[in-house]
Amino acid sequence: MPNAKISGIASYVPDDVLDNEMLSKMVDTNDEWITTRVGIKERRILKDPNKGSSFMGAQAVERLLAETGTPKESIDLLICATSNPDYRFPSTASVIAHEVGLEKAYAYDIQAACAGFIVTMQDARAYIESGLYKKIVVVAAEKMSSMTDYEDRATCPLFGDAAAAVLVEPTEEEVGVIDGEFHVDGSGLSNLLMKAGGSAHPASHETVDAREHYIYQEGRVVYKNAVRDMLNSSQSVMARNNLSVDDIDWFVPHQANLRIIEAVGGRIKIPEEKTLVNIQHYGNTSAASIPLCLDEYKNKLKKGDKIVMTAFGAGFTWGAMYLVWAFDPR
Repeated sequence: MPNAKISGIASYVPDDVLDNEMLSKMVDTNDEWITTRVGIKERRILKDPNKGSSFMGAQAVERLLAETGTPKESIDLLICATSNPDYRFPSTASVIAHEVGLEKAYAYDIQAACAGFIVTMQDARAYIESGLYKKIVVVAAEKMSSMTDYEDRATCPLFGDAAAAVLVEPTEEEVGVIDGEFHVDGSGLSNLLMKAGGSAHPASHETVDAREHYIYQEGRVVYKNAVRDMLNSSQSVMARNNLSVDDIDWFVPHQANLRIIEAVGGRIKIPEEKTLVNIQHYGNTSAASIPLCLDEYKNKLKKGDKIVMTAFGAGFTWGAMYLVWAFDPR
């Protein structure tokens, strides 16, 4: 049975920067308050109101195909992880596939909130290992600014816009996705959600007036659960694969909050120099955060490097994945 390897990676972030000083003119906050609590200095914003998550996703996929020299007609499947679809229907994946010109590929979305990338990688892994598909694009595209309330000082400093994509292919080598575990606990619904806009609470003048089409988060509850669950799932995957801290080359947590990253890494006892972090520049880009981080550091990654990735998001949904990097810096 073949393994599923990442054979290429690319990303896209908008040009417009929203830094803490600019944010402090929009809402009652300041650089020290934001930096101390979440470690974020700036985030990228897709300002064009006529462009959604698919625009960024298409840019990332185009770069991926160009950098890997992959013909568009060879792609069998595109899976998009997003909490910010362009429309309730059709899928954002279908829009990206059309924009890029993937005429032979099937395409669909996955909604697993901030855990979307590793959950989607698990799907891609299953398709590759079964032999059903040979070339799969996994893209995470998140226009988080579209559901951020810039009057809410507790949440508006957290989020930024980005997309990142990987090419997943079969290999007989001992590289690629080795293991993963995933969990969901629906009792977390009330702690992290968008309250209105779905079938349970459709959009109305009342929901708009009540600002219920933005992210609602109970920060302390989310922090507590994120630290515990990312820690436990990472340790579980490490134990199953007989990995010590010394065996791991890189730890790549979801970039939600620097304090969460520090708490999880500290309890696992992974050295700071092995933990990949870029939240200070981009904020929380939800499902895009892990592949965006991998792409930023890809010139440090070598074939054979052992990587543990972990994420936590609304649902609550969380998990961890053990991956062996499959290619050297180009």
